[in-house]
Amino acid sequence: MNKSRSYYSVLNILTGLGGYAVNTIVGFICRIIFVRCLSEDYLGINGLFSNVLSILSLAELGIGSAIGYALYKPLAEHDEEKITSLMHFYSKAYKVIGLVVGFIGILIMPFMNVIIRTAPSIDENLKIIYLLYLFNTASTYFFSYRSALLMTAQQSYLVTGISYIQTILQSVLQIAYLLIFKEYYGYLIIQTIGIFLYNIIISKVAVKKYPYIANKAASPLSKDEKKKITQNVRDLTIYKISSLMVNSTDNIIITFFDGLSSTGLTSNYTLFTGTLTTLLSHIFNGVSASIGNFNALHTPKEREQLFYDFNLANFWLYGWASIGVLCVSSDLVRFFYGDHYVMENAIPAALALNMYMVGMQTAVWTFKNTQGIFKYGRFMQMITAGLNIIFSLLLGKIWGAFGVLFASAIARGLTNTWYDPYCIFKYGFYSKFTNYVIRYLKFALVEIVCIISSLFICSKIKLAVFPAIIVKCFVCSIIFNGLSLLLFGRSQEMQFVFNKLTYIIHKFRRIKNG
Repeated sequence: MNKSRSYYSVLNILTGLGGYAVNTIVGFICRIIFVRCLSEDYLGINGLFSNVLSILSLAELGIGSAIGYALYKPLAEHDEEKITSLMHFYSKAYKVIGLVVGFIGILIMPFMNVIIRTAPSIDENLKIIYLLYLFNTASTYFFSYRSALLMTAQQSYLVTGISYIQTILQSVLQIAYLLIFKEYYGYLIIQTIGIFLYNIIISKVAVKKYPYIANKAASPLSKDEKKKITQNVRDLTIYKISSLMVNSTDNIIITFFDGLSSTGLTSNYTLFTGTLTTLLSHIFNGVSASIGNFNALHTPKEREQLFYDFNLANFWLYGWASIGVLCVSSDLVRFFYGDHYVMENAIPAALALNMYMVGMQTAVWTFKNTQGIFKYGRFMQMITAGLNIIFSLLLGKIWGAFGVLFASAIARGLTNTWYDPYCIFKYGFYSKFTNYVIRYLKFALVEIVCIISSLFICSKIKLAVFPAIIVKCFVCSIIFNGLSLLLFGRSQEMQFVFNKLTYIIHKFRRIKNG
């Protein structure tokens, strides 16, 4: 990678990780106060409505990814007129989407009692709470297209930096409000104001960085350009809708079978997995625009080698993190929220499995999107969604929350875990898919050995909660990293990772020193 790509990648990663560390601490404190001040049904409401509105976001129909791909080349060539035309097209599309999300969201309000069969133990009106969540989601579409420009232009450090300032201040105000009033409406209104101000600020920053995008006289896109974007949107639409059916239905089905209380308890575990997943995603999101730039300029063979480099980084980070989720998450729940919120060991096992499977796809999806091969695998994802819902309903009835979570892993394993990488090797790298399969199986074998070893040793640890967390984290880290370095330490891919880590440290020192 050239200096520009590497510099922005490092800056994006460091900004994301630094801000996220502070934001996570504040977020956990806010969560603890939330649990202490409000009942577990409120946690269930939060998880349920977040899932419902994630499904509503299918109205975005993949336009963001399609426009992002279309922006790579004009940004690299500094084609201001084309960038402005794309942003105008993007703006109109997203304003329509915001209105559609709001309209559909209102239409489904009368059907909430189908999902929530037992009235929750709350003082507030459930419909008003839902409308506040809906406003937060729908209003974002009127501004988010400009933040997408910054992300595609390898300047996600601006977006993440402003986002973390907003969420930290918002969390502090929410903590104070809960401690004083112990009431949910105000908590949500503070969140609404915070999200609205963030959207305004990021929009103004984008215009300041790229003032020409405010030019209303820009020429419209040609018919061929619109046709190409429309084709990509069509392909991404199927994929996106199917992905949402896999990723955003768990809480809805858990609520249907086990009630809001179970959804609330499960959400404490998903908070930890979500925290780790978001933390790791900042690393890979920070380099996705650079990978897109690299793919536009290099041969399939060079792209394939870069993929292997990032695939090893995938395994290293997500394999390590998923073992931590399996061995430590129940202790974390006990420490932060109390024994009442601890669930059976099968829950962290299912979450760790899903986290590993999804994490190992990160490099695959990054290279698939940045190479523009959207159309391949879109129908396979529909099969994934169908299998997920079928297995969730069947296993959820038998095993409750665990059955729903485990169903997602089964559906993924039968479909896109193998089909998406097959697509990028056949249509992106023009190479043998078996090379990937062999590496994937090697990683899986190492992961299984590390899991068995970590679980055995951690089961022998009999300490108070906090010391046990520290010791278990240390045990999991030593086992996983020790075996990984022993087996892969001399590989070209691991040398790439080490070189990038060295470069990041060097750049961090230079950025820190101005």
